[in-house]
Amino acid sequence: MARVLTPRAEDFPRWYQDLIAKAQLADNGPVRGTMVIRPAGYAIWERMQAEMDARIKAAGAENAYFPLFIPESYLRREAQHVEGFSPELAVVTHGGGKQLAEPVVVRPTSETVIGEFMAKWVDSYRDLPLLLNQWANVVRWELRPRVFLRTSEFLWQEGHTAHVDEADARAYARRILHDVYEDFMVGPLAIPVVVGLKTARERFAGATRTYTCEGMMGDGKALQLGTSHELGQNFARAFDISYSSAGGGVEHAWTTSWGTSTRMLGGLIMSHGDDNGLRVPPRLAPIQAYVMVVKAGDGVGEAAAKLRDALRDAGVRVGFDDRVDTPFGRRAVDAELKGYPVRVEVGPRDLAAGNAVLVRRTGGSKTPVPVPDVVAAVLAALEADQQALYDEALALRESRTVGVETLAEAIEAAATGWARVPWDAVGAAGEAEANGKAVTVRCLVRADGSVPDSEDEPDLVAILARSY
Repeated sequence: MARVLTPRAEDFPRWYQDLIAKAQLADNGPVRGTMVIRPAGYAIWERMQAEMDARIKAAGAENAYFPLFIPESYLRREAQHVEGFSPELAVVTHGGGKQLAEPVVVRPTSETVIGEFMAKWVDSYRDLPLLLNQWANVVRWELRPRVFLRTSEFLWQEGHTAHVDEADARAYARRILHDVYEDFMVGPLAIPVVVGLKTARERFAGATRTYTCEGMMGDGKALQLGTSHELGQNFARAFDISYSSAGGGVEHAWTTSWGTSTRMLGGLIMSHGDDNGLRVPPRLAPIQAYVMVVKAGDGVGEAAAKLRDALRDAGVRVGFDDRVDTPFGRRAVDAELKGYPVRVEVGPRDLAAGNAVLVRRTGGSKTPVPVPDVVAAVLAALEADQQALYDEALALRESRTVGVETLAEAIEAAATGWARVPWDAVGAAGEAEANGKAVTVRCLVRADGSVPDSEDEPDLVAILARSY
């Protein structure tokens, strides 16, 4: 059989594009930099949304929705913010056949418009904390687009909160970082992440601190999977988000923002995909078990349908394929490409022996299983393979991360993976030098792996890598 995908080791970027196309995850949109997310890809995004949304709500935030169009003047009220986003803005100057009195920006993020309404809704310290989240699309004009990783329009969630003081805001930004983002990424997404503090150079425009979750992709590069920001009182002052304190004075709130996006789909592909296609972690997979009729035969279709129903009754998300008019080999390749964690193949020969064949996407094993034992075998396989994908990704990261002592060594190591180097050996000047060689400081961590409060803390470790 001719190969379906370009091998990863031969051309990783081409493999990535091949997989997206052949697994029917997405297509390029009609405007450069846009994408069409196909049903197979969107089903995974819906599962990501569900998992993330449950965690966001558990952290106390409520969902809302804010406008796509933002007055240009709003962005100009926070100087660092507008400066940071100006190169990426899409600006509307005409509407209804007429020139607008004031241009409007298609939202690149919503700190400004949400800040405007927080100022209206917050009056007293009793109104705080105000914890909001929205699921939306945003537009950042992208010069070098790549599906899921960098597109001019993408889907995401963005959280925005206001608090009575800096300590409360910091605690909440970190709660999102760990209890929502890190928990989701190492759990359902099965991607081990390094959680750390961004340097001032890499900080979100207008923030006082940016925290990040960084994952290593299959080619050794880093991908920023989610960020959480402390905004200090910058936006509160710009939009007059103020409140009457318990002591009777008037004070500005302290705000945060945080977000993850469809970039996580790119991370899923590049972390877990192999030369046969996608591998979706079982906890995340829209279809966990794919029951397939190999070919027609006495009682085969009925037996397959009963297994489908039994799996569904056991809480497994099930797909069913009885298209015996399509060659089984083609259907099996398609299932491999789409990364269904487990296939249950039911054919006349195996059924005559009282078995179905259990095929595991991770590891590729094919095992005859007595029909009464199929449900238990599938449940065990799903649990084991969720852990196996995480362990495999962690082993890759550990094998391609090296500890070094100098900036030059770190830049050299970043050609094939990640470098851990004392931050004191890099500093702002060294960071600029590394950037000139397409290497960035992904984040700073303490020696014990915990997240620092400031890049000025002693004995910090910098993670340097090439990135997407």
